[in-house]
Amino acid sequence: MGVFDPPVSAVREAVARALAEDLLPLGDVTAALLPPAARAEAQFVSRAAGVVAGTACATEAFAQLDGTVELGWNVADGDPVGPGDVLGTVTGPLASVLTGERTALNFLGHLSGVATATRRLVDAAGPDIGVWDTRKTTPGLRALEKAAVRAGGAANHRGNLSEWVMFKDNHLTVLGIAEAVAAARRTWPARTIHVECDRIEQVHEALDAGADAILCDNMDPDGIRACVVVAEEHAASTGTRRALIEVSGGITLETIAAYGRTGADRISSGAITNSAPVLDIGLDIDVRR
Repeated sequence: MGVFDPPVSAVREAVARALAEDLLPLGDVTAALLPPAARAEAQFVSRAAGVVAGTACATEAFAQLDGTVELGWNVADGDPVGPGDVLGTVTGPLASVLTGERTALNFLGHLSGVATATRRLVDAAGPDIGVWDTRKTTPGLRALEKAAVRAGGAANHRGNLSEWVMFKDNHLTVLGIAEAVAAARRTWPARTIHVECDRIEQVHEALDAGADAILCDNMDPDGIRACVVVAEEHAASTGTRRALIEVSGGITLETIAAYGRTGADRISSGAITNSAPVLDIGLDIDVRR
């Protein structure tokens, strides 16, 4: 399993659900009328420039439908493609190819769209800062979308609520920062503790409390620079490692480069998963009787 590959179990489960949406209760009643001997040779073709992701899901869609369908890929997840590029081929019974076509393309187009949006943001950010995703994912597809983010050149933020402690503004309306960090350290001593701050006074408080990471939310680049300085001065005065500084909140392709030069460590974006347009990919089919 490569770094861009989603868990096999997640692929199988997502594909099974997608096929069930199309095939229950009676199967593909249109494809069932085709001559059994009719065969298809088809090509996945990109209609636009982008980055590929989701090949495992496309392969699994046909594998679950008909084990006699053969797929061959000319690209791997993470590869850049251009208009007219042939991504892979599908050969098998025409009925099976047509039944699986939309499921395979839905996964391939959506996940490639996530990878493409991610790559654009990573490129725009510049080399001095990393890009993270968020939990703003399609329900049931998080593992697949986070794999597509990796294929696009970014890294994954926490995968779920169990991975580390993250205090956001709504948590902190009840728990003060110092109290929250202390409680987390007592209860979950091996977990990273991340605190959201929207003003520099909170950054001071979170650092003094011993937070491992600071999420600077909805601040302008100058505000982020000031937070980085505060974190560096705190680390120098205490002899500890500087807390990770994350930037979030309304950052776009047009503004991300300015944030990339602030000295922060990571920029997180929900748009690369919850707002990514699909990459236009078609399946061109040649019917053989």
